[in-house]
Amino acid sequence: MNFDLPAEHAMVKNQVREFCEEEIAPLAQEIEDEHRFPEEPFDQLADLDMLGVPVDEEWGGLGGDQLMYALVTEELGRVSGGIGLSYAAHVSLASKPIELFGTDEQKERWLRPLAEGEYLGSWALTEPGSGSDASSMETTARKEGDEWVLNGTKQFITNANVAGSVLVKAVTDPDAGYDGISTFIVDPRNDDGFEVTTVWDKMGLNCSPTCEIQFDDVRLPADRLLGEEGEGWTQTKKTLDGGRVSIAALSVGLAQGAFEAAKEYAGEREQFGQPIAKFDAIRDKIVGMHRKTERARLLTHRAATLYDEGESITRESALAKLDASEAAREVAEDAVQTLGGYGYTTDFAPQRFYRDAKLMEIGEGTSEIQHVVIGRELGL
Repeated sequence: MNFDLPAEHAMVKNQVREFCEEEIAPLAQEIEDEHRFPEEPFDQLADLDMLGVPVDEEWGGLGGDQLMYALVTEELGRVSGGIGLSYAAHVSLASKPIELFGTDEQKERWLRPLAEGEYLGSWALTEPGSGSDASSMETTARKEGDEWVLNGTKQFITNANVAGSVLVKAVTDPDAGYDGISTFIVDPRNDDGFEVTTVWDKMGLNCSPTCEIQFDDVRLPADRLLGEEGEGWTQTKKTLDGGRVSIAALSVGLAQGAFEAAKEYAGEREQFGQPIAKFDAIRDKIVGMHRKTERARLLTHRAATLYDEGESITRESALAKLDASEAAREVAEDAVQTLGGYGYTTDFAPQRFYRDAKLMEIGEGTSEIQHVVIGRELGL
């Protein structure tokens, strides 16, 4: 088994790391403090052809694979969890499903501008009354002639107020259970009845907008149905397999950033006449942070590689997401502790990684849900 990255993957990783160090790191805390979505870095990522990494070149993407996409997500998370989150939602949730399930006409109309970075995308599944049980949704789409009429509310939707397209899950047959859910492409700029009603202030990740959105008799032409009617839940499960890999990768990035900040500080900060890294308690803490980060990275890369090989990765993606998200929170907490009082201030990055990491255990399925998924895959 070869653990070395392919040359092209290593080149992309290094290119993105350099970009992150030069363009994102200097403003990472500022955009978080200001709760400001950073348009310029995303324009620059588009110029670098990074907004469609795993999308085929035929549709404006880079033509990379899931592993390459995971590497990019990790590098973004290493300096800014918020930018990494909006990026991951754009690629794995808003873009990739159109490539997987859309017609050629839909790919040309909706996927190409996403992959080329003309605008960002969003994906709307969760509702105020349905979180972990996402299938119990109340948003509906009823057929009227050649149109679908969409009504309902979606909650905690990343990028909704900056998106050029939103993939929306809605019930089209209330009597069909999981088989009665379908996916629709909504244009928030031009479809009447679409409204962003709330942009949430959050514990962290505030440069990545999280919104409540409402649909009030939003009329959609027939060609806005993604795939076939009733395929929405099957699409969702496939999308979440890839999405969990991206959240795992983002978590690895957060852990890596926190680890590096703690290691650097411990090597420079002196107490009792020597760097604090020389004390067993601090050294052992940093070694533990490194171990957790590397373990999470291996699980994440394994899931991404299996995805690229066409294997079913429900268990592997859930395992990677579960381990990496918890590792990110634990490593970030240890980084804050290593810096002591400084770690609690916004002059240093660990507090930001700590706040950002918590969402990784909630989004794309909570840790509790990952246990359910893994247990089911193990036949339990």
